[in-house]
Amino acid sequence: MRPDQRIVIVGGGPAALSTARSYREAGGEASIELICAEPHLPYQRPPLTKDFLRGEVEPADLPLEDEPWFAAHDVTLRRARRAVALDREAREVHLEGGQHLAYDACVLATGSEPERPPIEGAQDPGLHTIRTVDDALRLRAAASPGARAVVVGAGFIACEAAASLVRRGLEVVLVAPEERPQGERLGDRAGELITTLLCEAGVEVRLGAEVERIEPRWRVSLKGGEVLPADVVLLGTGVTPRLDLAADAGLDVDGAVLVDSSMRSSDPAVLAVGDSAAAQHARAGRRLRVEHWGDALAHGEVAGRGLAGADAEWTTAPGFWTTIGEHTLKHSAWGDGFDEARLVAEGDAHLVVHYLRDGEVVGVLALGDDDAYEAGRRRLEEGR
Repeated sequence: MRPDQRIVIVGGGPAALSTARSYREAGGEASIELICAEPHLPYQRPPLTKDFLRGEVEPADLPLEDEPWFAAHDVTLRRARRAVALDREAREVHLEGGQHLAYDACVLATGSEPERPPIEGAQDPGLHTIRTVDDALRLRAAASPGARAVVVGAGFIACEAAASLVRRGLEVVLVAPEERPQGERLGDRAGELITTLLCEAGVEVRLGAEVERIEPRWRVSLKGGEVLPADVVLLGTGVTPRLDLAADAGLDVDGAVLVDSSMRSSDPAVLAVGDSAAAQHARAGRRLRVEHWGDALAHGEVAGRGLAGADAEWTTAPGFWTTIGEHTLKHSAWGDGFDEARLVAEGDAHLVVHYLRDGEVVGVLALGDDDAYEAGRRRLEEGR
């Protein structure tokens, strides 16, 4: 793109910043406007449920780049500004308050928002979710030592936060309808391991338990009649991609914005990256939608390089890390299921699982063995 052209990036997360950074690194000279709905510099989200929630790091430790970086790389950052419409015909992004920003290329990095379950009382704003630094600060303020917390859900956000709340001195009960956390996604052995890690971290785990309703200040009623009193309730029940801008603008959307392997949507002037994108994967040969931090960075790198005129496709295997208590699990997979979870190695604080489909390795999980994880991920990417 030419120096007199403009790129407007909607979003302030890792995919948005990665797009701007990789565009500049690839020699792109167009002006960049980054529209961030939050008042903060783009920041790391993984610590929010871990060391940030525990109070070991503070907001000043989270930014991905400091203020001078944006000036040095000619990136205009508009904080606390929300995009409300995308006008593809006029090639404009409309901001709350009436301002219109013209673009030659627009990148949607709108991310996700916490999903509240269809449970009576779950819409109460006094219940906690955790997606932003402000969410985490509110939860930290409410999480007084000796208080009792109920965490609803068994996804990784819920598990990480539950273990961190114990470290803050709370009594924590995790409630979820699954018999094993992430059992469907990672298999029974991994689900058993996650349960063990939670218990070792001091979390009281209630699996196979369904929440019927949540009453104010706070009583969490389970099906069967048991009531769990709580001072704090955290809903860790998944996220939903933010698609309003894309859908209202008439882009092809099916649970996410449909993009090719270079992150371009059905309108070549509009790209989508991160949680809100279902991107064609050059090696998998199909569209994948993932919600992982590393893949959001990878999407942004591809988008930025492509906008700068370089050949760029998404080729890295999707993957994530999660830390529960003192232990870190690493997982990489194509994400469309497996028919065998093969236990490759197991020992004290050590586990390696390969996931197979029709005899072919489609995923790897490792605890305490980074070499096995990296080897498994390379095997996925090389198609072996």
